[in-house]
Amino acid sequence: MADLFETELNKLGRGPGAKPDAAAKARALALAVVAFDDEQKKSAGTQGSENRRRYTNALKHLWSLPMNKKYLAASVAAALVLPAAGLTIHLMSDRPAYYMAADRGGVSFDNTPGGTAGDVAMKVSPTTDYLYRNDIGVPEANHMETDILAQETSAQFRERMAAVDLAVIESLRLSSGQMSGDVREASPRLQAIAMEQTAMEQIPSVSRARFAAGSANTFHDVAVEPVSTFSADVDTTSYSYARREILAGRHPDADSVRVEEMLNYFPYDLAGPESRETPFKPNVTVMTTPWNKDTKLVHVGIKGFDVPVAAQAPSNLVFLIDVSGSMESADKLPLLKTSFRMLVNKLKPEDTVSIVTYAGTSGVALEPTKVADKERILSVIDGLEAGGSTAGADGLAEAYRLAERSFVKDGVNRIMLATDGDFNIGPSSDEEMKKLVETKRKSGVFLSVLGFGSDFYNDALMQTLAQNGNGVAAYIDTLSEAQKALVQEASASLFTIAKDVKLQVEFNPDKVSEYRLIGYETRALEQKDFNNDKVDAGEIGSGHTVTAIYEIVPKGSHARSVDDLRYSKPETLKEAGTGSDELAFVKIRYKEPDGGTSKLISVPVTAADADRLSFDVKFSVAVAAFGQKLKGEAYVADFSWSAVRSLAEEGLGDDPFGYRAEFLKLVDVAGSLPGVTHTEAPGNMDDRIRTLR
Repeated sequence: MADLFETELNKLGRGPGAKPDAAAKARALALAVVAFDDEQKKSAGTQGSENRRRYTNALKHLWSLPMNKKYLAASVAAALVLPAAGLTIHLMSDRPAYYMAADRGGVSFDNTPGGTAGDVAMKVSPTTDYLYRNDIGVPEANHMETDILAQETSAQFRERMAAVDLAVIESLRLSSGQMSGDVREASPRLQAIAMEQTAMEQIPSVSRARFAAGSANTFHDVAVEPVSTFSADVDTTSYSYARREILAGRHPDADSVRVEEMLNYFPYDLAGPESRETPFKPNVTVMTTPWNKDTKLVHVGIKGFDVPVAAQAPSNLVFLIDVSGSMESADKLPLLKTSFRMLVNKLKPEDTVSIVTYAGTSGVALEPTKVADKERILSVIDGLEAGGSTAGADGLAEAYRLAERSFVKDGVNRIMLATDGDFNIGPSSDEEMKKLVETKRKSGVFLSVLGFGSDFYNDALMQTLAQNGNGVAAYIDTLSEAQKALVQEASASLFTIAKDVKLQVEFNPDKVSEYRLIGYETRALEQKDFNNDKVDAGEIGSGHTVTAIYEIVPKGSHARSVDDLRYSKPETLKEAGTGSDELAFVKIRYKEPDGGTSKLISVPVTAADADRLSFDVKFSVAVAAFGQKLKGEAYVADFSWSAVRSLAEEGLGDDPFGYRAEFLKLVDVAGSLPGVTHTEAPGNMDDRIRTLR
């Protein structure tokens, strides 16, 4: 079979071939993808065989990944061509390529079970092992290492992140047509696989991900609109989704970029409150805008009270897991299962876990079970398989029933929905799902959302469910991200310290002419909503930080876009601010987790807050510039990618988990992508790779 494959391939290679037509390729791929999706949705039963390791050979497995949209071709290609460093991998018949033997001494991958390596053997570094095991999910048999990962040190974590960096570098080499020596020296069959993967990358990708359309905030005249009101937001989906797109060589959809979620992705060392009685402490700084010397930034950072582990109440969690056919790929259900294993290992023995699955119909996979019986919970997670259509609404109703049955008074009662958002059976409109979670949150059961995958990802619905279910939304693209969201930040994700958190900033017209809020477009509220306790807003968990940045035009600045109004200035503003050195006044309204009446915290912004620039302030402003550039905002058009990087470097500070260092590399890659408008020359590939290293 191998000889026949190589012979036919060589014949094709010697032939003249048809003239390449990128547009035709794109159309053909789009039609194929639509047809594939339609066939997936027609299936009502379990897809595939009962054997989870059902791949017939490596060639079919690797080729099926991009053709079935199961995983990014760049990641597979990168793993194939990493430099040799002592671990030998062979192609095999009965295990997926990302499975590694326990002894780590090399596994046989061949076209026949038990066969020899033959001409397809090649050496790759342990980075390949990391990439396959962690970035696309650890298979069922490798749970020992998964459990250890949940407790690894920050130094070990940084080592793993460095391994992924190397994979990204090799992806860049492939996308520029630079084959590494390992591929050139490998067998013709392996070269063919790598070339096929590279060719697939040149065809424009087709994604059916859905995002809510929106436009960036503009400047407001303080004389007409002196007050800005918005809901707090601690979601992080936008940053991790953008990271996945950028590292795959794609510019993220502008509607997927929410600057506030990028800002709030990173932990900041802000001063926090001393007790839970006052759950927040505002931190305010004023600085000159890096991208416009005629304006200033008002930086507001809010730090939530960090509840000690010993004082944390018991948890009643329901895992609502999408096992539909669209979840079959390695970056979805396999990664999801490993992520939930990590979370279970973080819980306390007295906590309760239930599991509900849905695909065509919903069902209870695990009745409420104490974490003391951990092995039973993990066994159910391990046994999950994908297949069928998606009946999300029925699954939600079943999950709420179990959560209410095991309700813990004064404890954590939360549903954790894990899905790609491809709801296509039953009551599935955003409005119907919104009504369901709005009604059920009154019972004290909150809903959080974990998103997986990029091809079907319904971000608009995920945001709707999390925002109206008194929960948070996160996007899990790698096992490293699962560790961050479900292990390192478990307390913030699970333990709510305040709900319906709203912020309102009133600007002094005697000192400020105009202002614009950077981000928070989907969280905007009316001024009258601030004091209305019936209006829902965001939740903040234990130790969470919320960052908001306003760009303001000081009175008399050349950046003023409109003239003062001679006759229509509101009477209420004639005397406001006269003689005061206040630039603005910040108010925060919140409710206790089980309360119905809001409380108020307020703080003025004065000249004394100017230029108190910490590492956190500098870094967060760099992130704000990064997000605006990805969104294509004109305000930062003249602020180069290298300027973004320089500002972030100034704000690196203490970076125990390497998140900020990773951001620097992301800026480098984003600045060299096609479709990103920037003012500097991109430089050649070798320069970019040296920068990444």
